[in-house]
Amino acid sequence: MVTELPVRPALRARLTRGGRAGLGRVGLGQAGLRRRVVQLYVGLVLYGLGVSLQVRAALGLDPWDVLHQGLAEHTGLRFGTVVIAVGVVVLLLWIPIRQRPGFGTVSNVIVIGLVLDVALAVLPVPHGWPLRWAFLLLGVLVGGLATGCYIAAGLGPGPRDGLMTGYARRTGRSIRLVRTTIELTVLVIGFLLGGAVGPGTVIYALAIGPLAQVFLRVLAIPGPASPGRGSSGRGSSGE
Repeated sequence: MVTELPVRPALRARLTRGGRAGLGRVGLGQAGLRRRVVQLYVGLVLYGLGVSLQVRAALGLDPWDVLHQGLAEHTGLRFGTVVIAVGVVVLLLWIPIRQRPGFGTVSNVIVIGLVLDVALAVLPVPHGWPLRWAFLLLGVLVGGLATGCYIAAGLGPGPRDGLMTGYARRTGRSIRLVRTTIELTVLVIGFLLGGAVGPGTVIYALAIGPLAQVFLRVLAIPGPASPGRGSSGRGSSGE
């Protein structure tokens, strides 16, 4: 669920290629591959923690997590379990668009949901507006760092990013249009199911792209799959 930030052309192309990338195609030595795998998993764990903070803040979630929360409330399943289940469904939607998952894609589906369930079990519920806002803002910041980590690892996009870039590639529509259509759809469905929409939803939408872009520059790994090589670009927020 790792949400899906706005994307500049170079990183957009990289995300599309990343959907077809596996461990054997990274084209780096063992040390470079080890760093990519470690950075991928650090990013996925941080992403789960960031979402958990936003859930506990109860000030609004990003569109996909509004859907996850709504489904969790109606099914009685844990939030992280729903995230995994939705991720599997989204991966099935890759089949008709002939998008191929990478190692990071499969890890994304599983790890974030597991971390979410553990984090939500131990994180306290914040009381009072200052603490709730602190949870929200920290969650968004951690989400930006996490997104930069896992995209820069170059081991395959998240399932939702891959769906967005895959449909854009197959239909010839702009990524902005495809992303907006998909996220508005899941946001409305999630809201109708009881998911939390609020100021946090807006803050996340405005902040996640710029934050991720900053961290992508910091965390870029030299090599053939580094973001930004070859053209000018950006990751799941919205060009």
